Amino acid sequence: MGWAARFLTAVSFLAAGVLFAPDALLSGVPGRPAAGVAAARLAHLLCFATAWGAALWVTFIGGIVMFKNLPRHQFGNLQGKMFPAYFMLISVCSAISVAAFAYLHPWKTASTTERYQLGFLLAALGFDLSNLLVFTPMTIEMMMKRHKIEKDLGIGSEVGGSRNSDVAKTSPALAAMNKKFGMIHGLSSLANIMAFGSLAMHSWYLASKLKL
Repeated sequence: MGWAARFLTAVSFLAAGVLFAPDALLSGVPGRPAAGVAAARLAHLLCFATAWGAALWVTFIGGIVMFKNLPRHQFGNLQGKMFPAYFMLISVCSAISVAAFAYLHPWKTASTTERYQLGFLLAALGFDLSNLLVFTPMTIEMMMKRHKIEKDLGIGSEVGGSRNSDVAKTSPALAAMNKKFGMIHGLSSLANIMAFGSLAMHSWYLASKLKL
């Protein structure tokens, strides 16, 4: 099944879901059309879930599995292709979540709790954008430079581990590059986990609104 067919199938199921939850189109908020409210709620929920789920997978599962089973340079090259797409996805999803939540809870009439939640969503978006536009391009550039040095030293093909630290003891160039790469990669990882944490905090708010 091609990408377009899978996408249309998912949209069809999404549309069919309205038949089994017709009340979703009837409830609204003051000053907002019911259809608009339903669309905003759906957009917020789906985009929040996509961003949080993608971050959970990439941060705690996918990356670890790939590192343990791929040659280190191959793993790095794959991450270099995947991370821009990953941060683009979660940035777009976070932006839509922010817009939908702001539509549902205008700042002037929002409660203190709702304003905090908007702040968490904005924080997640800010951290995601910092990775997309700043940290990830710099990390990839540093990684490619480090790969070149490592190849000249005959390392980088090891699986599930690294000989980098041992070789760096006798290679000032590699040691210097490790320091630069470690700093920018650390900032990228910090921004990613802060975005993930901000969405996790918002998940408690969403859970409190469910009536199961």
